[in-house]
Amino acid sequence: MEEIRRMIPPFKRQLMLALTNSLLLNLEDDLRAVALKAHEVVRDHTGLKDRRRARGGEGQLRFRMMEERFEEICQAHGGKLLDGGVIPTTDLRVFQPFVRFEVEHQGIIFGLAATPEPKTLPPKNKSRAAAVSLNYHLTPRLAFDETGPKAGDIFALFLVSRHRERAGQIEEIAIGVIDSQYASYLFYEPLDSFLSGHADTPPVPSPTPLEPQVKLKSRVAPFVPPEAQSASDDKETGTH
Repeated sequence: MEEIRRMIPPFKRQLMLALTNSLLLNLEDDLRAVALKAHEVVRDHTGLKDRRRARGGEGQLRFRMMEERFEEICQAHGGKLLDGGVIPTTDLRVFQPFVRFEVEHQGIIFGLAATPEPKTLPPKNKSRAAAVSLNYHLTPRLAFDETGPKAGDIFALFLVSRHRERAGQIEEIAIGVIDSQYASYLFYEPLDSFLSGHADTPPVPSPTPLEPQVKLKSRVAPFVPPEAQSASDDKETGTH
């Protein structure tokens, strides 16, 4: 685990450069709205009375709606949908929308996945199994020769976990990178935490001191009590 922690900062920086603050916030807002809409559609328009069937139908509809919105938002933020469903520089094919971003000559293949609960791996399918092979170079290992994939694109996922107690709600959204054996996460961070140190989060301006509203005179006359003033007046006027 200590080796993995030492490896996290370099590729986390690449993730933060490619997956901008505005992209992630846009995805979060829209996918939360999509989850609620899918719930309302199943509840109000399907007539399903069996809760198990209703939940299953909602899960299928929710993911398909999220998948389409994910694709649209990523492309609007400059991502390129994989041409023909083939991962660049490989012959690996994928069958769901994966989008590629590139910053500073580093490519990020970005996908969407639903997880049954936070921090669990999403179900393994052909597309994800093919894509995680890109992460071989991120996995700590003893390298006795130069065989195997070289450093290149990283495959990362926008992970969405439905709320287990509140229908139509999302419990957690996270950014994750799965190892090439599809056995565990090399990197997992809830979205709020990921955004808190984000590269393009605007800095909070330091407060500017306000100009004083009341200006003091440069020379202030000493206070003279009334009784002293009366005595002074009596001396000047000659009265007793």
